[in-house]
Amino acid sequence: MFSKLKGFFSADIGIDLGTANSLVYMKDKGIVLREPSVVAIEEGSKHVLAVGSEAKRMLGRTPANIVAIRPMKSGVIADYDITQAMLEYFIKKVAPSKINGKYFRPRVVIAVPSGITEVEKRAIEDAGRAAGAGETFLVEEPMAAAIGVGLPVSEPAGSMIVDIGGGTCEVAIISLAGIVHSRSVRVAGDAMDECIMQYMRRVYNLLIGERTAEEIKMELGSAFPMDEEKTMEVRGRDIVAGLPKTMTITSEEIRDALQETVTSIVEAVRITLSNCEPELAADLVDRGIVLSGGSSQLRGLDRLLSQQTGLPVTLADDPLSAVAEGTGAVLNELDFLAKNKRH
Repeated sequence: MFSKLKGFFSADIGIDLGTANSLVYMKDKGIVLREPSVVAIEEGSKHVLAVGSEAKRMLGRTPANIVAIRPMKSGVIADYDITQAMLEYFIKKVAPSKINGKYFRPRVVIAVPSGITEVEKRAIEDAGRAAGAGETFLVEEPMAAAIGVGLPVSEPAGSMIVDIGGGTCEVAIISLAGIVHSRSVRVAGDAMDECIMQYMRRVYNLLIGERTAEEIKMELGSAFPMDEEKTMEVRGRDIVAGLPKTMTITSEEIRDALQETVTSIVEAVRITLSNCEPELAADLVDRGIVLSGGSSQLRGLDRLLSQQTGLPVTLADDPLSAVAEGTGAVLNELDFLAKNKRH
């Protein structure tokens, strides 16, 4: 009887634990939290001062005794203690720990990159439990994304998803509720930001931070020539003079700066397709490729992929929410998953 009550009361949640942003999906409520995956701590300690949006505002602007860090790198845990603190913050924010005077630990589904090791998987499971989860289940990001965008994953026909987040690009061909072919490359939004920072340093001797690079990417970034090219003023620090400096840059320059990263993503898609069985390839001629994830919104990426593969390419209606929505669908199968996990 108590176990039934526990299942009724516990707020099962799904977490898209991203390198750049984390989203939390609550059963029967949908997405209830969207926060940057950033934690601010005191220098030399693990004392957490701020998490999420509040911590992101501190990036690059903190006094010497405060450090704003991103505990996830390329979709996996780079700092275990800080990731645990971040997860605990997210879980406590959305799921009540006490109901009618009794303590409850929610069951949690966490989306992980398809290419991670068993050790990395265990680290995420352990962090989930330590953060207050009753049971932790993992689902592969491309599968969650495919479910989240509404692809018919259980049909005996091929569907292709390309999920590009902050740390990883996940490419997968799915059929009969399983991943037939997948490729995970640790090149995505963060790598684009890094390319922009390096370009500004190399060409203009201008030092800019992560936040400025991200703003440039969102304002000027593209993978394909735009109908109307744009310009933008960028502020940073002159490496030679050591003083603040303002430059005007163009979208063509940023497209060149991003070329290496974009080529890596296109190559990952092409390699996955080249391993594909003829029947699945035939399905994809009609169904095409669906893009999801925040970095899939790079202007012209869909056109470039379509040109390079000869397949129709569509961007998901809400690419940022796809993985989180997918974990929400998995929550409905938790009893089945829990039974299989124990056997």
